[in-house]
Amino acid sequence: MPEADDSPRDRSGDESHGDRSDDGNERRKNEPGRDEGDQAKDRKPRSKKPLIVLAVVVMLLAIVALVWWFMTRNQESTDDAYTDGNAVTIAPKVAGYVVKLAVNDNVYVHKGDLLVEIDPREYRAQVDAARAELGLATAQLKTAQIQLDIAHVRYPAEYRQAQAQASSARADLRQAQAAYEREHQVDARATSQQNIDAADAKQASARASVKQAQAQLATASLVGQQIRQAVAAVEERRQQVEQARAKLEQAELNVDWCEVRAPSDGWITRRNVQLGTYLQPGASLFSIVTPQVWITANYKESQLDEMRPGDKVKIDVDAYPSLTLRGHVDSVQQGSGSRFSAFPAENATGNFVKIVQRVPVKIVIDSGLPADHPLPLGLSVEPTVYLK
Repeated sequence: MPEADDSPRDRSGDESHGDRSDDGNERRKNEPGRDEGDQAKDRKPRSKKPLIVLAVVVMLLAIVALVWWFMTRNQESTDDAYTDGNAVTIAPKVAGYVVKLAVNDNVYVHKGDLLVEIDPREYRAQVDAARAELGLATAQLKTAQIQLDIAHVRYPAEYRQAQAQASSARADLRQAQAAYEREHQVDARATSQQNIDAADAKQASARASVKQAQAQLATASLVGQQIRQAVAAVEERRQQVEQARAKLEQAELNVDWCEVRAPSDGWITRRNVQLGTYLQPGASLFSIVTPQVWITANYKESQLDEMRPGDKVKIDVDAYPSLTLRGHVDSVQQGSGSRFSAFPAENATGNFVKIVQRVPVKIVIDSGLPADHPLPLGLSVEPTVYLK
C-alpha cells in the first residue's frame, strides 16, 4: 500500500480540510486494510442542511412571536370572569295557604303574570270590618260637625243669658237692700218682726242670686274656649275617619297581596313552594332571573392602566364554544374584590405578603346573543378588552 504522506489525495485533502486533518485522521488513514474509497469518505465535508433548517425554524418562531405581540399588545384578557345579572327574590307579604300555583321550574314569565295565589277569605272579612269601622267614624264626624255648628250659636247665647241673669240678680239685690233698710229704719211700732225677718231673708237670697249669676256669667264667658273644644272634637273625629280609612286600605292591600305577581320578565328559578303550603310573610318562594345579562370580569390591578369605559370587548363563553359575543366596558368597580369581602384583609397585622389584587369590571353585551339562547348566570367566560 502506498504511503499516506506521498498520496496526492492526502495533500488535496489537507488543503481542503485545513485544521480538520488532526492526528486522529492520520491514524485512520494509516490503518491497514483501508482503501482509497474509504479514505475519500472520511475526507467528505459535513452537511449544513440541519443548521439551515434550525435557522429557518428560529426565524419563523421569531416572526410568529413578533406578529402575536403586535396583534395582542393592546388587548387585556382574563379567565376569571362569569355571567352576571339580576335575580329577584319573590316573597309573599301576607300569610296563608297556597290555593293556586301558576308556575313551574325554569319557565319564562312576563311582568304582571299571576304566580301564586293565597287563600283570601280571611282578608276579605277584614275588609268588611274595616269598611264598617270607617262608616261609624264618618257618622261620628258628621255628629261632631253638627255640634260645632250648634256651639257657634249656643255658647254666645248662653253668655248673653248669663249677663242678663246677673243684671236681674243685681237689681233684685238692690230692691232687697232697700226693703231691708226701710224695715230697719222705721219705728218698731210701724212694722212687725215678721216683716223685718222677711226683708232680711230677701236680702240674703238676693245676694246669693247675684253670686250665682256671677258664677254662671264667668262660665258662659268662655265662649272662645268652648267653640275651640267643639272644633277639636270635630278634628278628633276626622282623624278617626282617616285611621279607619287607612285600615280599610291596608285590608284591601292584603287582599291584593294574596295574588303574588311577577315584578318583571324573567325565568323562574329555585322554586321553593308547593300547592297547599302555608306561607309566612317574607319567606322566599323562588327567584326570577331577568333577561338582562352582563359580564363581571375580575382583572388584575396591573391590567387596568389603559382600560376605560367604552372599550370594545370580545367574549368567549366556555359553555358554548361556537358563540362569540361582542360588548363594551361599562364601568370599573371603585374597590378591589377583597375590599368588599366578608373578611377583608388586615395588612397591618402579621407578616405582609403582597398579592396582586383583582378588580371587578362590568362588561355589557352588545351583540351576538341569540334571543332564544339565554345565558344562565354564573357561566365561565373569557373576555378580551381591546384598549384604545
